[in-house]
Amino acid sequence: MVHCSCLLFRKFGNFVDNLRLFAKGGSGGMGYPRLGGEGGKGGDVWVVAHTKMTLKQLRDKYPQKRFVAGAGANSRVSALKGSKGKDCEIPAPVGISVKDENGKIIGELNKEEDRILVAEGGLGGKLLTNFLPLKGQKRIIHLDLKLTADVGLVGFPNAGKSSLLSRVSHAKPAIADYAFTTLKPQLGKIMYSDYKQISVADLPGLIEGAHMNKGMGHKFLKHIERTRHLLFVVDISGFQLSSQTLYRTAFETIILLTKELELYKEELQTKPALLAVNKMDLPGARDKFQDLMNQLQNPKDFLHLCERSMIPERTMAFQHIIPVSAVTGEGIEELKNCIRKSLDEHADQGNDAYRKKQLLNLQTS
Repeated sequence: MVHCSCLLFRKFGNFVDNLRLFAKGGSGGMGYPRLGGEGGKGGDVWVVAHTKMTLKQLRDKYPQKRFVAGAGANSRVSALKGSKGKDCEIPAPVGISVKDENGKIIGELNKEEDRILVAEGGLGGKLLTNFLPLKGQKRIIHLDLKLTADVGLVGFPNAGKSSLLSRVSHAKPAIADYAFTTLKPQLGKIMYSDYKQISVADLPGLIEGAHMNKGMGHKFLKHIERTRHLLFVVDISGFQLSSQTLYRTAFETIILLTKELELYKEELQTKPALLAVNKMDLPGARDKFQDLMNQLQNPKDFLHLCERSMIPERTMAFQHIIPVSAVTGEGIEELKNCIRKSLDEHADQGNDAYRKKQLLNLQTS
């Protein structure tokens, strides 16, 4: 039996997934030339992971966004070796990538109490520096959050991802009959009768060209990097963003989504994936679903229907394909059970060695 808990719902109403900060290590202390004393080293600036911290809390608590470590103590007669300056710690949530001003990754925070040195303190005055202290390192850093969830919903705008999330988790995302209702990630959790919990993330809708940062672009794609499984959600009737854009069938939608993932980061195709075909309550949905199943069983036989530029090198192999209706509830229980089954079957897929092996297989196949 599967049941859901609304108590486990988190909504990112004012979600912040990137912060730009200034960090400066402390200056070293003065040396003592007459007695050969050495000044203390300046304090360092660290980014430290805390599971209960969010980037919004960090921004609100430190609106100046400046973090400076303490200076090292000067050498003196009573203490020839000056003490080290006080370190400065920047509390950050788990799942953060720390980058420099040029976008180079300094390090990542993957679990509680992980630490990354972002600005080193200056050396204290000593013989080699003519007993003069050195200034601490200063730099601009970016804290970039990638949402962590068991399952990430992948789909075009208005495919019904938010409605589906509300059905499987009792979360309450914004839902409306127009594209781009979801502008910030929403996270809900399914709780099973044996107290097993599975987190499901609804991410901003993808559009063609997302790998080039069109639409929500990288703000969407970066979040699925940390999800264990992908759940594709497509409208059985297809998708058309506007009257100025081409209409895409459900099959073309799946092919396009696969292509966007491939162009952004090929490794995403190594993640186990499920497919939820939504809006099965619409007229003619049964016949369209049968056509879609025929196409997915032999996708290469139907790729000629797609433009060459939208055809991926490899199509997705879905673990389960479930017809659902977020409106009537059709297929929802089956979907929950398939999510649980797929996660259990691929429990080792979070292992780095496993992902590297899968990527190698993908590249050589």
